[in-house]
Parts: sequence; structure tokens; C-alpha cells
Amino acid sequence: MTRPPAAPGTPDAASAGTGAAPRTPGADGTTAAQGTAPALTPPAELRRRLTERLDGAARAWLDQALDEARAHPGTRGPVPVWELRLAEAGRRCGPAHADAARVLVLHAAHADADTLTRVYSQGTADERRAVLHALTHCVTGPDALPLVEDALRTNDTRLVAAALGPYAARHLDAHAWRHAVLKCLFTGVGLDHVADLARRARGDGELARMLADYAEERTAAGRPVPEDLHRVLALTGPATATPAQGTDDPHGKES
Repeated sequence: MTRPPAAPGTPDAASAGTGAAPRTPGADGTTAAQGTAPALTPPAELRRRLTERLDGAARAWLDQALDEARAHPGTRGPVPVWELRLAEAGRRCGPAHADAARVLVLHAAHADADTLTRVYSQGTADERRAVLHALTHCVTGPDALPLVEDALRTNDTRLVAAALGPYAARHLDAHAWRHAVLKCLFTGVGLDHVADLARRARGDGELARMLADYAEERTAAGRPVPEDLHRVLALTGPATATPAQGTDDPHGKES
């Protein structure tokens, strides 16, 4: 794709649900950190918040992009016009709102796992991040897990953070999810980015062991233990219901 040069951002950058969200409490007591709100906000509400904060030209561009996405959904034929709009979002809506705009376009296009995979593989880091945010709105099953797994293998902390939204919370198996939590601690990604952290950590004895081992390694090396580690370790306390006998995984999966 031809990607236009970035342009200065638009006003009202710090607005919930538009890719520059302040931290707000989640259902499990965690918070939605900057960059995760497009995954946590229903598309209709996301559009309402976004259009309130865009100027007239940006709103007109977004309306046109969404109309194009609805008119030409799917993956057949040449590259659809709406896909080209993903590259324009930062210039048209401003960097603070680009994630939300891209997520809305992907949702309007009914992008399935195949479409999202193509956009992710061909896109810039910004476009890949938007795809990761869009997963929970566009894909119901585990078909798009390879995108999450790819993002978690990178050293791009923005992709790692975006990968750990509600879609990953639903579909990553216990082994992969635990290692994703550890990767956040290794790379400095705040655990506020990890959706459903409290639910998935609760009663997870194997995660507790991994965290304790990591804390010991840091201490032995004379390095500080991340504060987030203590927080998630506290969440691994016993669950109210006893896990099924024969597995240490309270979520029923292990690998």
C-alpha cells in the first residue's frame, strides 16, 4: 500500500475509547491503559466517542471510509478501497485517534480472520496494532490466534500490549498466556494492558511459581522486582472453586 506521510494530530487527543484513553477501572478491578480502549469499547460507542472529538473534515473522511467498508466487505477481488483507508487514518484523524478509526473500518468491513491476517501481514506496525485491537470485534473463534502469537514474539512493546486484549484473554491457552504475562514483565509492558488479568490469574499455581522464580532471579542479580509482579502474584491466590483434579490450570487448558 502507498502510505501517506504522517501529519500533526488533531485536538482532544486524551479521550477514552479513541486510542489515547486515560486509565479507567475495568470489571475485574484492573484498568484500561492507553491504547487498549479500542478493543474494550463496543464499536457503536467507539464511533460515538470518536466522532465527538474529530473536526468536520476528519468526520467526513471517517463516514466515507465506513461507507466504503460496508459497501465492499470481504477479501475477493482487488484490494478494496477501505483497506487503503487504513493507511490514511493517522493523517486524516490524527495519531491519537488512528487506532479507533482503523478498528471501526475493519469492523464495518466485516473483516474475518483471513482478511485480518492479510492486513496484518501487509501493514505497518500501526496497522498491525489496529488489527489486534479489532480481533475481539471481528472474530468469535480462535482462528486469528496466530496474529496474537506473532505479536507476542516481537520486541515491539506496543504490539505486545495490543495483543493481550479481550481476544487473547478468551483464546490463549494457559501456557501461552502465562508466558505472555512474563513477557510483559520482561519488556516493561504494564499489566494494565492484559485483559481479564484477575480472572485468568486467579488460582493459577503454575503462574505463581513462574513469577516467584523470576522474582528470585531478579533479586539474586541485584535488580529490582517490577511492582506489577507483586500485583499479579497476589491475584494468583486460591480460586473459590477447586480446579479439576489432574491439572494445575484453573482454566482447563495446558500445553
